[in-house]
Amino acid sequence: MESSSVDRMACVGLTRARLHEMLRRMRRIRLFDECATEIQSRHIPGFLHNSIGQEAEIVGACMALRDDDYMTGNHRSHGHPIGKGVRLAPLMAELLGKSTGVCGGKGGSMHLAAFSVGSLGESGIVGASMPAAVGAALSARLRGTDQVCLSFFGDGAANCGPFHESLNLAALWCLPVIFLCENNGYAGCSSQAQTTSIDDVSRRAVSYGMPGFVVDGQDALAVHEVVSAAAARARAGQGPSLIEAKTYRYCHHQEGYDFPTYRSDEELRSWRAKDPIELFTERLRHSGLLLDDERAAIEAEIRAEVENALTFAIQSPMPEPSALLDHVFI
Repeated sequence: MESSSVDRMACVGLTRARLHEMLRRMRRIRLFDECATEIQSRHIPGFLHNSIGQEAEIVGACMALRDDDYMTGNHRSHGHPIGKGVRLAPLMAELLGKSTGVCGGKGGSMHLAAFSVGSLGESGIVGASMPAAVGAALSARLRGTDQVCLSFFGDGAANCGPFHESLNLAALWCLPVIFLCENNGYAGCSSQAQTTSIDDVSRRAVSYGMPGFVVDGQDALAVHEVVSAAAARARAGQGPSLIEAKTYRYCHHQEGYDFPTYRSDEELRSWRAKDPIELFTERLRHSGLLLDDERAAIEAEIRAEVENALTFAIQSPMPEPSALLDHVFI
């Protein structure tokens, strides 16, 4: 690793311990989603959308926030609360619909929330969480705090009405929102070229009078840097930003469904060569910031966490029928 890269780590304020935590959270997402995919047919009702391949942009963005900042996600959102620091056991229990889950088993894979880390919720409806992010930012403004809200959405959501409505209102009211487009190149099985007339979703920022940025979503440090700057801008009362992280999902749109061929083996190989966790790990090793025994210890630690989370989830009870209307407005 070149000295300029080491200097870059220092300039974004990341200590050795913080860099190791970034690696932990990326490995948590990877191993959690691999485990969830493996048990999906036996233990998890419905479809499952994993974030394997997108770990760097998730963790880089989430670790640029404060603990009290808010976040909203989408249908592919196990990784987001993990990136923000949630415990794995109640998250796995939620996927299995158990009473010990982060939403008491009522949210499942696509509609979970984790208020303990500021995760306000996700939705299987494409783009539906974006207005909620604007509402959270408005709440912070009205309460006089300097909290921000990070809104994750995909390139498919960028072509839906809530995207335009949310960006317009956030810009009009100068709200502290960071809109982060996880552009993995596909909306379901449809490539971006089939659905969008421009190469960069971030170019739409100019239409709403906010800055727009494109960042390498496979580079956790690059994402951390640009989201940190957007958060500082939002806290200073300068309004929202639109960030587009170019990334890739290695698996299909969802597990549990036999998809037709829609991408080439060559495309998959080229993106796997840019595996975000491997790239980040090698940068740390080459800079002397991650020793081999430290890497092995982190790996063993995360594998144990995932195994314990799965055991906890399987052994947890299903919700009682009497809990059906708890936390429901009627």
